[in-house]
Amino acid sequence: VRHLIYPLPEPGFPFLGVHFTRRTGGGIDAGPNAVLAFAREGYDLATINLLDLSSALTFPGLWYFVAKYPHMVARELGQSFDRRRFVTALQRLVPEVSHQDLVPSGSGVRAQAMDARGELINDFVWSQSPGAVHVINAPSPAATASLVIGREIATQVQNQLVR
Repeated sequence: VRHLIYPLPEPGFPFLGVHFTRRTGGGIDAGPNAVLAFAREGYDLATINLLDLSSALTFPGLWYFVAKYPHMVARELGQSFDRRRFVTALQRLVPEVSHQDLVPSGSGVRAQAMDARGELINDFVWSQSPGAVHVINAPSPAATASLVIGREIATQVQNQLVR
């Protein structure tokens, strides 16, 4: 793998699917899966925040989403918790990959806003309160667009200061 390898995107979903990313040090990352984290800062399965988890599980939109997209939910959960299914997904892109090629690595948490009907919000959502600008939703590729996002936040803060 000498470059990024992505599957074709699934229309209607902001998730990239498992893909390969070449690191600057020469290593290769494979992943990710899109699954519910057990904490807002839950970078591993052992990190559980009962308040965060309860908030997610009692949000009606989550259950509408699960009911609307059961196959996608099952696939993502399966690839996250079953190494064979994860390898099979990777092999669709690079057939030579085997489970011996994989080593455990870190994970990331990406927030994804969802409305009460289970629809994913695929645009930026901003909120303002006196003296603050809140970025409620920053869909991928937010990191790629971080300078533009920073300018927008600065503009919103300047507008507040002028009032």
